[in-house]
Amino acid sequence: MVNRYTNSNTLSSTSRFRVRKFSPSAITLYTLFIFAFSIFLFFFYLRNLILVQDQDPPTLPSFSLQSRSNQVPELHFYDKQLWDSPFSHGLHSCVKPTSKYKGAQGFDRYLTVRSNGGLNQMRTGISDMVAVAYIMNATLVIPQLDKRSFWQDTSVFSDIFDELHFIESLRGDIRVVEELPKNLEAVPRARKHFTSWSSLGYYREMKSLWNEYQVIHVAKSDSRLANNDLPLDIQRLRCRAMYHALQFSPPIENLGKRLVDRLRSRGERYIALHLRYEKDMLSFTGCTYGLMDAESEELRILRENTNHWKVKDINSTEQRLGGFCPLTPKEVGIFLQALGFPPSTSIYIAAGEIYGGNTHLSELSSRFPNLIFKESLATPEELKDFINHASQSAALDYIISVESDVFVPSYSGNMARAVEGHRRFLGHRKTINPDRKGLVEIFDKLVSGELEEGVALSHLVQRMHKNRQGAPRKRHGSLPGLKGKARLRTEESFYENPFPECICSSGSKLKKT
Repeated sequence: MVNRYTNSNTLSSTSRFRVRKFSPSAITLYTLFIFAFSIFLFFFYLRNLILVQDQDPPTLPSFSLQSRSNQVPELHFYDKQLWDSPFSHGLHSCVKPTSKYKGAQGFDRYLTVRSNGGLNQMRTGISDMVAVAYIMNATLVIPQLDKRSFWQDTSVFSDIFDELHFIESLRGDIRVVEELPKNLEAVPRARKHFTSWSSLGYYREMKSLWNEYQVIHVAKSDSRLANNDLPLDIQRLRCRAMYHALQFSPPIENLGKRLVDRLRSRGERYIALHLRYEKDMLSFTGCTYGLMDAESEELRILRENTNHWKVKDINSTEQRLGGFCPLTPKEVGIFLQALGFPPSTSIYIAAGEIYGGNTHLSELSSRFPNLIFKESLATPEELKDFINHASQSAALDYIISVESDVFVPSYSGNMARAVEGHRRFLGHRKTINPDRKGLVEIFDKLVSGELEEGVALSHLVQRMHKNRQGAPRKRHGSLPGLKGKARLRTEESFYENPFPECICSSGSKLKKT
């Protein structure tokens, strides 16, 4: 009975779900419909594929230069690589003193200073003297500027710097006065050549001079303080002096900003090229590569007759192979082209008179014809007060270089280091520092025919300079194996890279200034 019940239920269920049988003609029609629909889909997608191939793909970057539409994404991608500043990792400038800091109170002791060198050598030296005055608890008299350097500039402090701003901005640090009090002009002074790269302890020892003198005169200001191992508050005081207090005089500041605005109004980004191919630099370094015999002899005579240049006999070939020579205008052109900058790039020449004039400059302008000089950017009326004042003219170059999209120095001199440090302080703006020693090897291979300009050269140069574009890093110490004062000469300048003392991370307890 159970089996009968089970079988009847099974039969009933089967009957309910029995599949209906189709006739042969229905199956044939169904098959033909599926086949026709598949053919339709095939031709539909084939047509769309052909249309897509006939159109330019604007969303994909292309490295072909055959069509304008393909260039747009390429240039957009490549521009970022060429022009964008390195990633700053949230770092920012920080120069506020710590809670333990107290300003100097030495109102009856005076430090007089003669600043030596060109504009940027004087600027860094004055910043050092501000710190030295603080350490020695002295009043700083407005420094005298060098009038005996190669450029023979007769400018005084107030011609180049905003004197009132300098005095006021340092009020919480040291006392600064315009001149020595009349009653002290005739008193005996201690005349000192402070030792280069000296520590805090050295200047504390120098305070013993106050026991005998009320006035100390410093004959030289450049490199009087160590780059490293100084207290945080001393380092930040140097930065406040360099980047805040030493503001250029209003005429220089105003014209500099106008010239930057004119460059920007063209709607183009620009490179500031510190082309250190000037007579004094070539003579001082003994670099004569690519010059005619008469030019080389002229530079040798200048070096021989300049008393404060101690080294007279220089092997030009050894200098160049060691990477101690400025890049020539031709070498700069090859370098920038290999990095990927197009011929239309605007290049502001931040320099004095180029040695040999157009004879040598043409080797750069043939590759980059859009060279811009102060004389083409400003009117003769605007520049008339700067004629025969090389330091004031250099201040204009400094402003334009600091504000540029990319800064490229052809030689690591005082201006190159000062501008690079300032750009780091302002947010690590892009600065491409040529590896001159490595580039000389490449340039010589081009001359010998071992290498040709093109993709291979670009890859070499770009790889060589991947990590030489101003990205954040701590200041380099001295070279290994050196002892005594000699090791200090090899340290990276504090003003070339004020990180970490004057550049902080976002997590720093001290607020951004």
